[in-house]
Amino acid sequence: MPAPTIRAIARELGLSRTTVSEALRGLSRVRPATIRKIQDKAQAMGYRPNPLASAVMSEIRRSQAQLFRGGLAAVDFVEADRPDHSARFHAALIEGGRSRAAELGYNLQTFIVDRKRLTVERLDRILQSRGIHGVFLLPAWQEPDISRLDWTQYAGIYTDYMIERPALHSISCDHYRSMVGALERITRMGYRRPGVFLRRHHDERLQHRWEGAFVAYQNNRPELKKVPALILDTYERAPFIRWFKRYRPDVVLGHWTPAIEWMKECGGEVPGTAGFVCLNVSTEPRECAGLDFRPRILGARGVEQLIAQLQRNERGIPSPASITMIPALWRDGPTLTPRNAGAPVGV
Repeated sequence: MPAPTIRAIARELGLSRTTVSEALRGLSRVRPATIRKIQDKAQAMGYRPNPLASAVMSEIRRSQAQLFRGGLAAVDFVEADRPDHSARFHAALIEGGRSRAAELGYNLQTFIVDRKRLTVERLDRILQSRGIHGVFLLPAWQEPDISRLDWTQYAGIYTDYMIERPALHSISCDHYRSMVGALERITRMGYRRPGVFLRRHHDERLQHRWEGAFVAYQNNRPELKKVPALILDTYERAPFIRWFKRYRPDVVLGHWTPAIEWMKECGGEVPGTAGFVCLNVSTEPRECAGLDFRPRILGARGVEQLIAQLQRNERGIPSPASITMIPALWRDGPTLTPRNAGAPVGV
């Protein structure tokens, strides 16, 4: 039997080829009820998109994007305990995602889930009424639960390490590889007593990838003096100062840049006698040496993967879910200086 085509599906339903094609790509100009009807018929007939034909049509749509506009939803969450600095990271994710979506002929709209104003159930109704079938989930500080969306209608991508309710494809920085890369760089610069300062929840939500990479690197580099990781429930001055005075790390790796002032209180001169590496310069306004997660690239890649799912007519919870990891980029800054002659610097 020949493979069913869009023309065959249109003939069976008495619809135009254009309507069927747009419905299978999830474009908002087709009514949600019609999209479901077409998708059900396509599945029953065993329709599978031709990737080569899709590639050609994608190139045509890219050159005529204003004529082929589909909708995507960027979904963020209201969380009272989320760190304030994460707003800069989220804004960059959306900026990168929106720019790439526009290049591919889609419009990325932002929705903020809030138990009082916009519940997940209400969001589900809004997205279906607008014919939006691509969901671009922003990182949540606590374990996110977006399972009450009717996922038979959506393709999704999560822009952080992992999500379980439901388990979706995700895109994230490669935290383990990035920590090892940062440690290798500062070791080449002559630092020998690195210490890491982390907020416990920040590491737990990544399944201890920051601490795991740090400890593994220490254990396999005999030239380094071992400094135990300082992991606290909240960023606190007193325990940090006790730790810093007792172990005297010559460089501190962490997210919390106010710790630089605490180092100075202990007699540390940054970058003179001690250095500081920010583990995510994208979230901090203070200029530091450290890791750039490149959130605009993460956002753009996430949108690419989401649109690819829509073009393949893939909806629902994937099995298994996969994760794409992109290593952070090193950024030089004023909080580090070479400790030995001829130490390499630069990206």
